[in-house]
Amino acid sequence: MVTQTSADPVPPCADLFPPRAVEDEAIEAGRHLFAQASRFVAGAAEPAALPPESLPEIAFAGRSNVGKSSLVNALTGRRMLARISNTPGRTRQINFFDLGGALMLVDLPGYGYAAASKVAIARWTGLVRRYLQHRAGLQRVCLLLDARHGLKEADRPLLDLLDRAGVSYQGVLTKTDKLGPAALAATAERVAAELAKHTAAHPELHLTSAEQHRGIAALRATLAGFAAGFADTAGSDLPAAVVPAAGIVVPDPTPLE
Repeated sequence: MVTQTSADPVPPCADLFPPRAVEDEAIEAGRHLFAQASRFVAGAAEPAALPPESLPEIAFAGRSNVGKSSLVNALTGRRMLARISNTPGRTRQINFFDLGGALMLVDLPGYGYAAASKVAIARWTGLVRRYLQHRAGLQRVCLLLDARHGLKEADRPLLDLLDRAGVSYQGVLTKTDKLGPAALAATAERVAAELAKHTAAHPELHLTSAEQHRGIAALRATLAGFAAGFADTAGSDLPAAVVPAAGIVVPDPTPLE
């Protein structure tokens, strides 16, 4: 049997497209970060209800029923942190979750559900636009796309908005367990080629399945990197990548089970 030593190169990660190596240290930092307590902070149905900024924020956006809540729950290892509904368009506010006082996870309302009223759609759209354009602490938007469908017309207004606002976003394919390897590779290649035309899009895709826990470790590793600016390990047992910056007051995290 051949065992891998520390000097051996790290093999490419198949949960990224195009595949690349993810160092063990990055995987461990992501695991440690997402093992911290998560708690619901606020739900904002209007701009005035948005909570004050205190942490770097990662937002999750996508069409209704793309699996946003399932992915957030898989990342944090908590089945009921984000509420899952079988009814598309059920999330009608922006929900904020404090992850260990190091990162804020933001669940945006889904879009593209035709059964929602025009008034409701206009209200959600205005709220999300306000958040995306004016949130200084927003580090990246994870654009969730159902692997069975890829990009659809309903996604394009969001891409254009993020490009104009200069907000970095990254494609995350969900429900990859529903496709075979060849079909998944074709979808990933097609989505990556289209996102390459957009100025604010990150060139790398994450391939995930909340049901099979595929790609969760690699996505955790990526998101942990955005907590790196909060590095002051004095008096903390957290790694440097997940320690809040000095001067930021964070309430004691109480897990939401």
